[in-house]
Amino acid sequence: MASKMIHNVYIKDAFSIAGPVEKEGAIRDYDLVMDDYYYNSKTFEQAEVKMQRTVIDNLLRRNRLVHSDIFLLVGGDLSNQVAVTSYAASYYPIPYMGVYSACASFVESLIVASEMMESKKSAYAICITSSHNCGAEKQFRFPIEYGAPKPNTTTFTATGAVSTLLTKEESRVRIESYTVGTVTDMGCKDASHMGAVMAPAAAKTIVNHLMELNRSIDYYDLILTGDLGCVGSKILKEYLKRMYGIKMKNHMDAGCELYLPSQEETYSGASGPVALPLYLFNKVLKQKKVKKILCVGTGSLHNLFFVNQKLAIPAISHAVSLEVK
Repeated sequence: MASKMIHNVYIKDAFSIAGPVEKEGAIRDYDLVMDDYYYNSKTFEQAEVKMQRTVIDNLLRRNRLVHSDIFLLVGGDLSNQVAVTSYAASYYPIPYMGVYSACASFVESLIVASEMMESKKSAYAICITSSHNCGAEKQFRFPIEYGAPKPNTTTFTATGAVSTLLTKEESRVRIESYTVGTVTDMGCKDASHMGAVMAPAAAKTIVNHLMELNRSIDYYDLILTGDLGCVGSKILKEYLKRMYGIKMKNHMDAGCELYLPSQEETYSGASGPVALPLYLFNKVLKQKKVKKILCVGTGSLHNLFFVNQKLAIPAISHAVSLEVK
């Protein structure tokens, strides 16, 4: 069984920074925003490290905590060998675990941290994730300077970072349960169509979560996927209907919702592990309209070498259930 209930683990706070395109999108009240991709750093990668440090420092400061109060730092990003998160973690004397499920890394970090906190009587943990458009695009597709044409199915890597504070103290948002996904390979080889690659994995995780916890699709007020994009969201709904007989009406995709329709340069919407927490903490939870949320992270587990070798792209999806007061 890949699903498990979680007891007495809460999300106390989250701190976000968003990039130049994101600040002009559907959300206008992030904690911090960046005016350019360099963020006063020499390289895009160093800028992303600084982004992570910024949101961690501000999260600690806002909650009046010091390094010794945090028993675990868990996180991941899209860089090779999770280098960005590891470099950021080197600035903190906090036990660290780096995780990688591509764009599902944020949800995976919540699962790992929650499981570790179950045995703690009183403790804090921080989950951290980020992505950077210029860094990720050159690693998974082409450098932006190359000017490669892109189809409408392409997603636009979001720029931002989010740090999340987990606690045993009762707060507004409780981590109620989780489901660990399995790697799914449907034979899709198109690195410009991540929605099609990841939608079957998301569907499988959603179905497994509902079956293993004996719930219907209507149990949740909202099923929030990470970064399928607008095209991938349609595929997910159709796939669930055809393969499992499930009509999903309570669905929203963070990648599809993060930008405005007028932002044509974002194509099918946002991608990156930061897309889901950016939308979750800065839009969904601030609206105070939903009480039960299933956060479904979606990740494409490929790199440029395997894509160039014409191999099919595997995908992963993990889910975390949140209860909101």
